[in-house]
Amino acid sequence: MVAERNKDGRVTFERGVRAHMMAIDGTWRRACLMEDVSEVGAKLSVEGSVEGLHLKEFFLLLSSTGLAYRRCELSWVNGDQIGVTFLKQDKKKKAARTTPQAQDA
Repeated sequence: MVAERNKDGRVTFERGVRAHMMAIDGTWRRACLMEDVSEVGAKLSVEGSVEGLHLKEFFLLLSSTGLAYRRCELSWVNGDQIGVTFLKQDKKKKAARTTPQAQDA
């Protein structure tokens, strides 16, 4: 797989990278190809229709095990291609998860 980095930091894949889109609640899943990616978003070619899917917020699964993923929201649609913006994790929530729980006395 040949990848090329543009001057704006976007990496374009010659043949795309296989991935899946999945609803936050797990009610739908679609196969897709990641055509290009940057630090803030990606361009995807979706297999099947996106009509009727809740694309306000969803996961982009980058591994077959689901361990590598990004939380996304839809930016634009052009036929079977969509643009997504990666959502940043709330730092307060992350910090709360990593702090030790107070022990009961």
